[in-house]
Amino acid sequence: MTSEEEIRQKHKQEKKDLHSKIQSLKRSVPKGDKKKKKEVTEQIAQLEQELEDRQNKELLPFKANSESDESKVEEIPNLEVENNDISIENDEKPETEIKVTRISRAQKRREKKALEEAEREKRILEEKEKSKDGPKAVESHLIKEVLKTMGLALYDVAADGNCLYCAVNHQLESKKRESYSTTKLRKLTANFMKENKDDFIPFMYKDSGEPVSETYFEEYCKEVASTKLWGGQLELKALSNILKCPIKVIQANGPPTVLGEDFNGPELILTYHRHLYSLGEHYNSTIELSE
Repeated sequence: MTSEEEIRQKHKQEKKDLHSKIQSLKRSVPKGDKKKKKEVTEQIAQLEQELEDRQNKELLPFKANSESDESKVEEIPNLEVENNDISIENDEKPETEIKVTRISRAQKRREKKALEEAEREKRILEEKEKSKDGPKAVESHLIKEVLKTMGLALYDVAADGNCLYCAVNHQLESKKRESYSTTKLRKLTANFMKENKDDFIPFMYKDSGEPVSETYFEEYCKEVASTKLWGGQLELKALSNILKCPIKVIQANGPPTVLGEDFNGPELILTYHRHLYSLGEHYNSTIELSE
């Protein structure tokens, strides 16, 4: 059974991953695009709230055990009072009443939390019902239809911040090419971007819409190499150049995006999802469609 300490360590890592994702979202806002900035701000608030709600839910069993132990300690004196009720002096009765009140308050806290949990579960079920025809389902259906015309199907990749690099590596393995670890791909990407900064800096902006400085760019490359910072178009461009092959990205709306069109060799085919997971943008790989 997972301990409370292990859960809290996992939560700490999830918060770090979310922070990296938030930084990536902020950098994706084009200069002067107020509408996009508003959308990203709302998305960030939603991501933070969803993570907080889920982590609180995962800690509920440990909080419930703690309250249960507290209640048992409070009930012992009360039992003693009932067993020795005949010999109690009048001036001791107020103490008995106080202990009974404490037990009642503990019970009220438990009932309140149980009610809140029931309401939360109800909302989750309602959201699942709504999502059947929501953006996630529609997007997934459209992508699968596009892949079907290409003789391909989705290959799911874990949504842990490394999805882009894992999807690229899966494609390399599928094409019988040399594969790399996620760590290696990240370092190769970061180094290529630093060595060719003039090809990347013009496409990066701060939250305020101002172009990034060279110092800011250097720090960004460090994060690419050493954290689970989400990858995007810039990283795909770097990977295409590193691997010397085209990378095609299938999405629900619009034509596919192709990076490295001038390179020869079999292209790597990924899928881009905006609504698949609550944490935001995600990349999957593809496989040949089974007959």
